[in-house]
Amino acid sequence: MKALLDRARTFTQRVEGEIGAYQKLAEGQYPEALFITCSDSRVIPALITDARPGEIFELRNAGNIVPPYGQHGASGEAATLEYALEVLGVQDVVVCGHSHCGAMGALKSGDDLTRLPGVDAWLALARPELAPVLTGTSDSSGTSDGPSLADVAQRNVVNQLAAVRTYPSVRQRLEEGRLRLHGWYYEVDTGRVYELDDDGHFRVHAG
Repeated sequence: MKALLDRARTFTQRVEGEIGAYQKLAEGQYPEALFITCSDSRVIPALITDARPGEIFELRNAGNIVPPYGQHGASGEAATLEYALEVLGVQDVVVCGHSHCGAMGALKSGDDLTRLPGVDAWLALARPELAPVLTGTSDSSGTSDGPSLADVAQRNVVNQLAAVRTYPSVRQRLEEGRLRLHGWYYEVDTGRVYELDDDGHFRVHAG
């Protein structure tokens, strides 16, 4: 923690040459996209996208899960999505899963989460829609050992994009061509970013 504190205390010195840009941020934020991803400390949206302060609006939680519209009462996810669209006017929403995900690993392994009731209740939001891949009926690996963690994490991205589409403000903007949805999968150990294509497959962007 000391290293983090030391770097925080010297932050103004490190950005001294960019103080004008930081002062400009005080006038308001105009992010290009809402980036929904996991709380995992190894997944850093600004690092992955090389974004500058103010360029992306972040929503992070365990497993990059978005509760479907109206099914679970008030939630930070619903509020953040609503604010991003209605107030900030973002035109792109990214749902980004990742390799080595503890949340998806727990679902894949069927871990006993009794001692983590909050985590268990949260992951229960994703569990039903993941049932086909968790039981192996949608296993893309072609093996009899069940799905890989990548299969589960990538299917979860697809499912959470579907959950995002349940929000009226999202549906309206999609119909009007004012919003684009993107599914990404980030490999922690390689830095590769895979993008969900129109055929439902995750591919490394060649361009």
